[in-house]
Amino acid sequence: MIIIERVDDIPLLLAQMEKMGISELLNQHFSTHGNWQGLSLGDLARVWLSFILSEGDHRMNQLEVWAIKRLRMLQICLEQPVRREDFTDDRLALMLDYLNADEEWNQFEASLNRHTLRVYDLKRKRVRIDATTAKGYVQVSEDGLFQFGVSKDHRSDLPQVKINLSVLDPLGMPLTTTVVSGESADDTLYVSEIKRVQQSIGTCEVTHVGDCKMGSLQTRAYIERVAELVQG
Repeated sequence: MIIIERVDDIPLLLAQMEKMGISELLNQHFSTHGNWQGLSLGDLARVWLSFILSEGDHRMNQLEVWAIKRLRMLQICLEQPVRREDFTDDRLALMLDYLNADEEWNQFEASLNRHTLRVYDLKRKRVRIDATTAKGYVQVSEDGLFQFGVSKDHRSDLPQVKINLSVLDPLGMPLTTTVVSGESADDTLYVSEIKRVQQSIGTCEVTHVGDCKMGSLQTRAYIERVAELVQG
């Protein structure tokens, strides 16, 4: 019997994420219930990320349909049995619940960055930090992330979330990401992001680059204090 399946870029994406240690580190930092069966949380995340990157589609209910047509290829790439049940939207929702843990995520993020920087010998000299917003037609709740605030897209009629991102310069590799409620001011986010970067890459001896809002007294005072401690 001849079975024909599309391969596309999936083996490359899965192999690259394996080299980065994504599955191993996710399984290390996020514990699942004893009744969890089939693909581990890390391997499931690796397949879903491959689907998102290859198809440009992040919808949970589309992964199962996509995976059914590639079960043999996925089994060969992952070197383990693969079932249709591994990719249901209920299982993906459960995985997201496990990943929704700030402390465990920060530890995973730091471990992944240190592993990646070590493997590729990326120079840790400059880090760029900036914030952006993402708007949506979302119902605003008192304790929700979507809130009305100063809109960078000039859509003050829509609620938004604010996303603060730090990247390694000049490569542009993301190091840390922080999502806060949409009414938050940019200048209050820099110190916490710088602290996370320092923890993530394991050093304070980097230059942080940002826009004029990074020049707030609080941020400059923190950077000066760190410089004094480094110089000793």
